Amino acid sequence: MSLRKNQFIQSLQDGRSVWLNGAKIDVTRDENFIGTLTTISELFSMFDDPQKRNSIGYPSPKTNEFVHSAFLVPRSYDDLLKRRVAFETWSQSTDGVMSRLSDYARSRLTGWYSSREEYKKFDKHFPHKVKAYYEEARDKNLFLSIVQRDPQINRANQSFKDINDLGLLRITKKTSDGVFLSGAKMIGTAAPYSNDLIVYPLVKLKEEQKSLAHMLVVAANSPGLHMVCRESFAVNQTKRVDSPLSSRYDEMDALLIFDNVFVPWERVLLYDNTDALWQIRLSSASNSLAYHQAIVRLVTKLEFVTAIACEIAEAIGADAYLHVQEKIGELIMQVETIRALLIASEREGSLDQYQTFIPNFTYIETARNLGSKYYPRALEILQLIGAGGFIQLPSSVQDFQSPLSDLLKKYFNGANLDAEKRTKLFKLAWDLVGSPLGSRHELYERFYAGDPIRNIANQYNNYDKQRFKQILEKYLDY
Repeated sequence: MSLRKNQFIQSLQDGRSVWLNGAKIDVTRDENFIGTLTTISELFSMFDDPQKRNSIGYPSPKTNEFVHSAFLVPRSYDDLLKRRVAFETWSQSTDGVMSRLSDYARSRLTGWYSSREEYKKFDKHFPHKVKAYYEEARDKNLFLSIVQRDPQINRANQSFKDINDLGLLRITKKTSDGVFLSGAKMIGTAAPYSNDLIVYPLVKLKEEQKSLAHMLVVAANSPGLHMVCRESFAVNQTKRVDSPLSSRYDEMDALLIFDNVFVPWERVLLYDNTDALWQIRLSSASNSLAYHQAIVRLVTKLEFVTAIACEIAEAIGADAYLHVQEKIGELIMQVETIRALLIASEREGSLDQYQTFIPNFTYIETARNLGSKYYPRALEILQLIGAGGFIQLPSSVQDFQSPLSDLLKKYFNGANLDAEKRTKLFKLAWDLVGSPLGSRHELYERFYAGDPIRNIANQYNNYDKQRFKQILEKYLDY
């Protein structure tokens, strides 16, 4: 049966080992997860609404139940737009603040599934395994997470001579039933409430490192798998009005420790093959479909920042100042630039050799690389516009119910908003620019796609520069 609102919460009550503040917790009952799981449950409930489910899903060809459009293999431009509408619906419901709602991981899986025959040369079982898992994840509406990065134990050591000391995730034993894993992976965003984790390395490995070259689907409740959470940025639900983002959207990140974790062969998609893992990493279908979702969300998030900036400028009567107009104009250019790149990627999409219609990755890559610069700049602009107003706020919106309410309503008043609404607006903005959640998001947008310097350099290295030479030929070849 496909997971829906209630079934999703129940599916997490499976004995998983999640650690927070030095204690093992049940994520379905811990107060630090209540807001986030409520948000996700509300998104899942859209499948039960006949008026909403068409915007986020399509009938499974196997069960005829509605499944998320992240699993839709696009065969045309219209299919790509259907995927975009699903991403927009969920990202607009959370204003782009929840970055890993599983539609990213599902899109990666869909890309690998659509091009599965390409990897038969590495492992003849791969096409069957990935097809079986794709259909299972699709029809059960499983919440998935991708985990790729190695722990930061000693980044100066590039020799990999002592894999154990570096904490690298490796296959330590093979049996007739499956493999055993030990090591660690970071950063497991949303891992504590995912059903399954898709684990594989991000870096290019050498042949002598083939014990690290694996791609596996790991059940979140696997014995020996421990998820060590960072500090929670969620706030008590009674403070929701003062921290509207932190109370709803703390995705949680975790270090995943694998202590002799067993994975059955049917979920070992690839192993001991460095070339295969690098080709998986470069998969055009998986990269294009996954980052297409990421760019849809980026547009929504930049729009959210711009909306707050516009409202704050009006609330303090600064919207008539030329320098403020220039700053908000920059935010608008950010939004429209990323939106234009998104549209261009779709309009110039094409069918690959497996008849999957994928967006033009050049535009997707450009938008992704700009996003790592745009979002921190957007927050900086928001800080410059709000300035000291972010600091000079009452401790809570509830202060307006105190004996000083008449004075507070006078001195916290805005140019076009009453004091209570102005306070709510500034607290919303502060949650985005000054709270622990906000700081985490700035880091996330800078680095979620990897090293931004390397990514931009790769765009140079991979770009077809021959046409630039042709532009100059008439000046140099005479």
